[in-house]
Amino acid sequence: MVEPNNNNHHHHHQVEIAMETEVHRVAPPPRRSTLNKLKRRLKETFFPDDPLRQFSGQTCKVKLVLASQYIFPILEWGPRYNLKLLKSDIVSGLTIASLAIPQGISYAKLANLPPIVGLYSSFVPPLIYAVLGSSRDLAVGPVSIASLIMGSMLRQEVSPSKDPVLFLQLAFSSTFFAGLFQSSLGFLRLGFIIDFLSKATLIGFMAGAAIIVSLQQLKSLLGIKNFTKKMGIVPVLSSVFHNTDEWSWQTILMGFCFLLFLLFTRHISMRKPKLFWISAGAPLLSVILSTLLVFAFKAQNHGISVIGKLQEGLNPPSWNMLHFHDNYLGLVMKTGLVTGIISLTEGIAVGRTFAALKNYQVDGNKEMIAIGVMNIVGSSTSCYITTGAFSRSAVNHNAGCKTAVSNIIMAVTVMVTLLFLMPLFQYTPNVVLGAIIVTAVIGLIDVPAACQIWKIDKFDFVVMLCAFLGVLFISVQEGLAIAVGISIFKILMQVTRPKTVMMGNIPGTDIYRDLHHYKDAAAVPGFVILGIEAPINFVNTTYLKERITRWIEDSESENDGAKKKSGLLKFVILDLSAVSAIDTSGVSFFKDLRIALEKKNLELVLVNPIGEVIEKLQQGDEAKELARPDSMFLTVGEAVTTLLSSIKTHSSAYV
Repeated sequence: MVEPNNNNHHHHHQVEIAMETEVHRVAPPPRRSTLNKLKRRLKETFFPDDPLRQFSGQTCKVKLVLASQYIFPILEWGPRYNLKLLKSDIVSGLTIASLAIPQGISYAKLANLPPIVGLYSSFVPPLIYAVLGSSRDLAVGPVSIASLIMGSMLRQEVSPSKDPVLFLQLAFSSTFFAGLFQSSLGFLRLGFIIDFLSKATLIGFMAGAAIIVSLQQLKSLLGIKNFTKKMGIVPVLSSVFHNTDEWSWQTILMGFCFLLFLLFTRHISMRKPKLFWISAGAPLLSVILSTLLVFAFKAQNHGISVIGKLQEGLNPPSWNMLHFHDNYLGLVMKTGLVTGIISLTEGIAVGRTFAALKNYQVDGNKEMIAIGVMNIVGSSTSCYITTGAFSRSAVNHNAGCKTAVSNIIMAVTVMVTLLFLMPLFQYTPNVVLGAIIVTAVIGLIDVPAACQIWKIDKFDFVVMLCAFLGVLFISVQEGLAIAVGISIFKILMQVTRPKTVMMGNIPGTDIYRDLHHYKDAAAVPGFVILGIEAPINFVNTTYLKERITRWIEDSESENDGAKKKSGLLKFVILDLSAVSAIDTSGVSFFKDLRIALEKKNLELVLVNPIGEVIEKLQQGDEAKELARPDSMFLTVGEAVTTLLSSIKTHSSAYV
């Protein structure tokens, strides 16, 4: 009988401290009706921000004002608007307009659309966003990635050169579906769907897409006429080197001079953010200079291709061009869905980035509705897909914009351009548009962020690489799909293979922590203490059963090796603090585990289950075996203390 005393002596400090611990009863949660529970669950799922909170206890008149301000954020900040704010907004509005005009023309060409459509898309959508949007810094217009995806997806089935009218109809129809999808997500408050595009996925995707977009520009930078229609890196490069006879030295010289100039101005602005206007004005300056050069030297006759004549006037209505026929409905919906998700993710991410810098909130659901409505209206006014563009918003932010009025100033500037300045763009060479696009998308390759992901999470880095390589070597849509698939697989792995840890006591306390993490934590003889760190449901109960059985077997074999009589295993304690939910399979798992342990003369003890878990265990356990007061405790310390003292009492009674 000496050995047990020695062993008790070994863990004496822990027992002694624990003996003074007062044991608290685990209380079941207050009863709530099923309807109540459902209401609460729905509220937490769809209204985590509780937008109706501001209406409680207000008069009808105030409620009406608050509601209209909620729907139209312009009514919230509009009344406080003053001349000082207007000055800042005019400066930033004109600055982003100088960037939006050349970018609009360039991005429309990237989507295989007439250049004028890019300018139309920089006129109507910003006006709508200014009324409905909740971000002060977002500058709205066409963006490179969405333009590229729309152009490449539609071009798979319709040729923009052979059938330009049908192609344009499909682009407007895709924009309509994208807007419908985006605003539906906002109205139905399903914004969490776009959260499936994780940061790692987006960084890889954007970098891959930026390289693809840049390579596509080799067509205009080298002056090649017969260029591949595919998007992958291999067909593009083979097309470049198979058509060396089409390379035009005049085009190459002009293109690379302007490209170097634009990259140089970008570099200056990145080194000194105060000089943002240098890189913001550079594209427009390049367009003006190159147009003058072409006009002066009649370069269009010497192998330099130009935009050609653009029609004057504001956006013509295009609702009669929306194309919902059976033949192309699937294509249009698919294109709308993909471009809608991508542009929405970009718009909201950009909005949140700048909101964090200026310390204000951007409402994701409002943004979805604003961007969606903007695209629905845009599709009826000759615009293709638009969203908040990163490069333009950064310029807007650096130029000191104060409110969404900068978007209105930009739209007015574009309107003046559409009405009076269109003939000036007739001689603008395509090669400069290519250089502008390359400079804009290079900013999407974020190497420091990729390095940080590698440092923090290797699996996320793999997801990022898959998105990057998938976009480069397969296609933009498939690259994105692969990365999203891997991200979902990662989440499934976390759910189906929950983390379980073996816990031990930190000497001199009644705190219990992971034995592998805390080196001074010691296992308590006679106990296997396990922490489960995930919800328990049908996908992981089998895994948990096998894993817990293995922990117990390992513990038993260690005890056998130690040949300690008191070391015999008596209790299995499961710490359920991190188990946030449980389903019917989870309840069965506990019942089966208790029966299996009883056969081995072991007792199952549960620690700190949350309300929902207690409730389901009580409802599913007719024999009332699981939720007995002596097998459910608030902390691991209390459980070990109580059970140790019960063993002592039992053994002294036995003696």
